[in-house]
Amino acid sequence: MQLPAEINTIATFGANGVLNSFVELMGSGSKIANNMSPSFTKTDKWKMQYEFAPQMANAPVLENADREIIIEEVLNLKPDLCITMTKSTADFLAENGLTVIYLAWSELEDVKIAVELMGEVLGVPETAEDYIQYFDNMVEKAEKLTANLKEEEKVKVLYGSVAKLSQPHRIAEWWIAKAGGISVTNDGYTEESYNYTIEDLLAWNPDIMLLTADEKEELKANNQISNVTAIQNDAMYMIPTVAHVWGNRTVEQPLTIMWAMNKFYPELMSDEDLAKEIHYFYEHFFLYDMSDEQIAEIIG
Repeated sequence: MQLPAEINTIATFGANGVLNSFVELMGSGSKIANNMSPSFTKTDKWKMQYEFAPQMANAPVLENADREIIIEEVLNLKPDLCITMTKSTADFLAENGLTVIYLAWSELEDVKIAVELMGEVLGVPETAEDYIQYFDNMVEKAEKLTANLKEEEKVKVLYGSVAKLSQPHRIAEWWIAKAGGISVTNDGYTEESYNYTIEDLLAWNPDIMLLTADEKEELKANNQISNVTAIQNDAMYMIPTVAHVWGNRTVEQPLTIMWAMNKFYPELMSDEDLAKEIHYFYEHFFLYDMSDEQIAEIIG
């Protein structure tokens, strides 16, 4: 594959939030040439994407509600580069004469490989190296902050849509542990998502729930689980969505660790310290100066 001499327009396909975050991390958010697909724009959950890349609001939509590619729109746009996380999509776009990068992310270290690749493709390898160093530094910082926690002091945590009895992404088992928590679903499963029962939930009795959907009131109204510690103590928090959902695969994962630690052990990661970390990350990498109000909303 021959890359164009200059890449001024980039189109993302499928997981728009994740893929946009890789482009925005490189300081290239202004090059995103398509709007997000209808599955992303039906609510304001992804509103920060339009802060990082405001031109997307008036850009063409390249996929329908079923995430099927509208190839006429793509060929009309003629993006310099297409990015996807789906092999079949990459093949289809390449067959139509488009330049495509296919990013795969199954293991944790894959994020660094993908960032290095994006740094090369966009001509900013130093930004990629800067991020990888930042990633490692933040993990090391988290390990130091939680080093003195005794096992019996660690909080038991459940992540996902508790109303649907589902943990959607195995990567959560990593960041919960790095934040000093014990994930109750981390029993060595290898599938991407994890489903459980009410009986499991009652047996686990998590201290904290980190939710992917706004279901606090629904959970509080469910008499079957009213004695669960997290519900009794109202220790239920919505995971932030900024460039992407922080609990899922995203370049924002180092911030996810610090946000989770703030919920688990506020004495180790205060709101003030977390706010500084958030501001630095988006200003330094995304070239976006986040306001105090935006940061407060993220912290929750």
